[in-house]
Amino acid sequence: MTPTTEPAQGNHRATYREVLAEPRFRLLFSTRTVAITADALRITTFSVLVFSATGSALLSAVAFGIGFIPQLFGSLLLGSLADRLPPRALITGGYALTCAAALLLALVRMPVAASLGVVALVSLATPVFHGASSRLVAQSLKGDAYVLGRSLNNIAASGAQLFGLALGGGAVAALGPRRALAVSATLYLGCALAIRIGLPRLQPGEFGGTPGSAGGNGGAVRASLHGAGTLLRGRTVRRLMLAQWLPVAFVAGAESLIVAYAGERHFAPGLYAVLMGCLPAGMLVGDLLVGRLLRPPTRERLVVPLIALMGLPLVGFSAEPGVGVSSCLLLVCGFGFAYGLGLQRPFLDALPQDGQGQAFGLLGSGSMTLQGVGPACFGSVAAGIGTGGAIALAGGAALLTAGWILTWRPPTSPAPPRTTQRDQRTAPNSMRVVLLWSNRRRSGRPRTVPPPHASLADSQSR
Repeated sequence: MTPTTEPAQGNHRATYREVLAEPRFRLLFSTRTVAITADALRITTFSVLVFSATGSALLSAVAFGIGFIPQLFGSLLLGSLADRLPPRALITGGYALTCAAALLLALVRMPVAASLGVVALVSLATPVFHGASSRLVAQSLKGDAYVLGRSLNNIAASGAQLFGLALGGGAVAALGPRRALAVSATLYLGCALAIRIGLPRLQPGEFGGTPGSAGGNGGAVRASLHGAGTLLRGRTVRRLMLAQWLPVAFVAGAESLIVAYAGERHFAPGLYAVLMGCLPAGMLVGDLLVGRLLRPPTRERLVVPLIALMGLPLVGFSAEPGVGVSSCLLLVCGFGFAYGLGLQRPFLDALPQDGQGQAFGLLGSGSMTLQGVGPACFGSVAAGIGTGGAIALAGGAALLTAGWILTWRPPTSPAPPRTTQRDQRTAPNSMRVVLLWSNRRRSGRPRTVPPPHASLADSQSR
């Protein structure tokens, strides 16, 4: 794999208008927003369907999360297809496949095990078409426009999830779970048709890669495993993936305990929904303000403080606060999610040009998997120390992640041990903050660091 060499575009701050002016991004953004709404509708409705058929809370929970963990296996075994096949066919096929699965669940009365298997099998393909879509966005938007595009996606995703959950409740009440599933299938079908009609037919070589380049000419599974291994062996890519996975997973573990925390504290019925809505509300505000008002270097310098802002409010739950304080803590925690914007550009710079689709698929599937593991881990801890203590522990884990990022250094080399101005100029953006911080500790006074933006790919270890 050959790393990208295009540098980040300095201090230029893009606008949402510039981002939405790109027709290819506008199409992908709008269809993805509709698809996220359909996802939330399908997941909640399928969970209701399983519970109504079995009466089992466990099976209902399994139905809610069955589409998460298989995505990691799909990324490892099939992820290279995101770089080897034309994107229009992949994205259209992905939406058509999820449409067919939702329609099958709506029309065919299958055993619960079979219906769970259908959802799990479809989720194996999710990283492939999501990876192709993310790669196409990265090739369509340059410099800070790409980061702002990710910000728009985050904002729309939060809103679409909330709307999908509300739509699911209303649709199940008005139509029943099976017809509500048919509504989600209709939304998926609309996305597939929009991509098929509106997206040009591009070959992999026309959007930055080369056909069959990811992993050579071997089979898809072999190429996918080889590509995933190559990505994860690179220290820079591995670190940036973990930095995007771990804080979110810890907060997901804390979020999963909110209902139980409200019950233990005997909050009024329905107040748990207010608490759960504070996190996405904070996320919306954080992404909007950090993405729109701050320049790229400032976002990158704020990565560690914003991660700390995610974790520190959760530590406050060790005091078992009431509804008002808990709501404020969760709002501030949600604001910290904007830290991810400071990692988008360095992560893209670190990726090999012919493996971006697989990398984006692996990033998304790994995040989904850990968000499924986090609640199980901290739920187990809560059984021993209580929900307030477990939420605080999750916040402490996020703070430790922020501290770990502060220890990052460029890969070791025979260079002199004392960092020079030239070392700082050639270090990756996300690591230059650490170098500056280290120099301040040694000298007791700030040092001026020149503003050039080097690609993280320059320091990616092989």
